[in-house]
Formats: sequence, structure tokens, C-alpha cells
Amino acid sequence: MARLPRLAVAGLPHLVVHRSLSGRSVFVDDEDRAVYRHALGLAAREAGVALHAYGLDAGEVRLLATPDSAAALGTMMQSVGRRYVRAFNLRHRRNGTPWDGRFRSTVVELEGRFLACLRFVELGDADAIPVLSGDERSAGTSLPHHLGGRADPLVTEHGAYWALGNTPFEREAVYRRYLDRPAESGALQRIRDATLKGWALGSNGFVAGLAGVTSRRTQPLKRGRPSRGATESPKPAI
Repeated sequence: MARLPRLAVAGLPHLVVHRSLSGRSVFVDDEDRAVYRHALGLAAREAGVALHAYGLDAGEVRLLATPDSAAALGTMMQSVGRRYVRAFNLRHRRNGTPWDGRFRSTVVELEGRFLACLRFVELGDADAIPVLSGDERSAGTSLPHHLGGRADPLVTEHGAYWALGNTPFEREAVYRRYLDRPAESGALQRIRDATLKGWALGSNGFVAGLAGVTSRRTQPLKRGRPSRGATESPKPAI
């Protein structure tokens, strides 16, 4: 079966996951993360992508970002990949790529899902706020930015974050209270699955609206053969 083109829509937020090859580390230490952050900042500005959050784990990169054009997200990831892989291999005397193929991504409706998406990007599958070292606070994640620890020049706040409160303190407090609660059952796995498979993450109305801006299928088809005379229809929105 032919691989679907990547789902990308200008002006809408996207989740991105780029995984390491065979579970290897793409970041050996915090210096690697700092190099990646620098490459990411340059690539985002050049491509026209607003970066809202990031998480740089040993085995994967997670991003929440809004591209100015449908092609901008791919342009950014190609650029940061070239810059980072060259520096990574030179520093660690390696060859080839540390990445498991191309990055995965999908478009998301943040209304009612913003905090869950932000949590997924900044904490991954963790259930609790990690204790971060000084280097990690400056290199590994945008979490300290959203909890009031520091201002991160890579981050461009999405309107959904500003809607959390009238002041930085109020917004940070709302997010911290959210992180103090256990994640909703299955929510993080649904976000991860949608991102890895490239299916739009949002309400039925949001998914239906995407039909007007992209010809790419946004949801998986129902399993099984359609009844005679019927056409296949997508599954309900995630």
C-alpha cells in the first residue's frame, strides 16, 4: 500500500515526533541537546515555523509547532536534521543517521486538548513532573518556560496558552495544577498514536473542516469490507 503524504496545514498547530534508530540515543548528553536546540531555532526561523513547545528525550524529539505554509514543517525538520546529524557524527565519531526514518506528525485541534498536547510534548509518557538539572532546564525541554523557571527564546506562545490566564503567574499556575493530576486514562496514548500514524487529532467538526484545505485523508477508514452499494467512510474523529 502506498504511503500517504504527510498531513500538513498552514496556520494550524502540529505535533511532531522524530524517533531514534533502534532505540539508540540521539542525545548522548546535554551538550547534544544544546546543539539541537540551536539548530532547531535557526531552522524554525528560516522555514517560517512558530515553535510552541519541545521535549528532547534520549530516544525521541517531540514538538508542538505551527507552520506558515504546508511545506514549512518538512523544510524545518530537514534543515535541523542536516545540521544536527553533521554535528552529532563529528562530535561522537559516528557515521550515518541516528534517526529512525522520517519524522511523524499530525495537525491538531487545540481547543479542549491544549494542555494534554503540551504535557505530551514536554513530559512524554511520564506521569509526574521530573526533577531537572541545571543543564536540562536550559537544553532538554520547554517545561521550565511554562512553569516560570526561565524565558525560553525558542518558544512562541500559542493563543491557547495565553487563554489559560491573564498574567504569566496565572498561566503557570493553571499548567502546574494540571500536571499535578494524573494524566487522563488513554489520552497520551491517543495523542501518540495519532501523531505516529498521521491522523488528525480533533473533533468531528474540526476533521470535517480539514477537507476544505487538504485532499489528504485525515482519518483511518473503517475496518472490513464495505456493504454492497456503500462507500467507505472514515472512523469517528479522535
